[in-house]
Amino acid sequence: ECVSGCVCPEGLFDDGRGGCVEEKDCPCVHNKQWYSSGQKIKVDCNTCTCQKGVWSCTEYTCYGTCMIYGSGHYITFDGKFYDFDGSCEYVATQDFCGDKESSGSFSVITENVPCGTTGVTCSKAIKIFLGKTELKLENKDYKEIQRDVGDDVRYGNRTVGLYLVIEASNGMMLIWDKKTTVFIKLTPDYKGKVCGLCGNFDDKLSNDFTTRSGLQETNALMFGNSWKQSSMCPDVTHEIKPCDKKPHRRSWAEKECSIIRSEVFEICHSKVDPKPFYEACVHDACSCDSGGDCECFCSAVAAYAQECTKAEACVFWRTPDICPIFCDYYN
Repeated sequence: ECVSGCVCPEGLFDDGRGGCVEEKDCPCVHNKQWYSSGQKIKVDCNTCTCQKGVWSCTEYTCYGTCMIYGSGHYITFDGKFYDFDGSCEYVATQDFCGDKESSGSFSVITENVPCGTTGVTCSKAIKIFLGKTELKLENKDYKEIQRDVGDDVRYGNRTVGLYLVIEASNGMMLIWDKKTTVFIKLTPDYKGKVCGLCGNFDDKLSNDFTTRSGLQETNALMFGNSWKQSSMCPDVTHEIKPCDKKPHRRSWAEKECSIIRSEVFEICHSKVDPKPFYEACVHDACSCDSGGDCECFCSAVAAYAQECTKAEACVFWRTPDICPIFCDYYN
């Protein structure tokens, strides 16, 4: 039977846009978007070029990034997204792992305190141990303490826009927004050599919940409890659901956070899944009920915007009404 339709003449190929091209001009697809032959895209720190319908990429090894933000949200170096609300000091990441004799060059401790009345916690202060130097980041400022033990590890600090950046000579960088968001970046030399709430940076999601004793957990609470610094802190026994405790805030939280799912971020939806960021936003907007609720909401949306920027989807979402930033002041 005859079926009406269009086909390309012999020797030419469908270009996905209703035209026919030679094989050398075939387009490539990335995240459901079409790219013409010769076009380049950035994927993390690598550049990929479309050649005859196939991507050809550089093979640099990239910095790993761990993100801690809002009320207990973690994205590990390997990209695992989970929540953990504990009121204590916890090891975010360190290279003192494995046998007791191993010597490491750094440790990052996050001090989590309750924010709001529902029991959720935020990262209030950060301690960085670099050899014999201890840095404490707290109240929008940092101070240095010299200890008697350890090696000399050089570091520098600078302010970039909203962020304080600490960069150490051992390949560790920390970026702090002076509120509740912190990014820890490590060079590829640390792959598989770190441990803590940020996971082990070995490019596998499945084993990120490795406890202090080296066991693999499936439960975020058991995993998080194993990394507390003091045995005096109570273990976290159940996940806190602030919207259930404060149901009157849920509709406000869902309305505000809907910006993440809206057309404002449409360019990013195919590149970074908005679902976990939307849920984290609603969680935070419900929980920050003792002032600062807008700050919690803004940090949650900014976290999604940050991941979008990494995926080459730049979104201008701040307005005079939604989380404005006075750029003139910060410049």
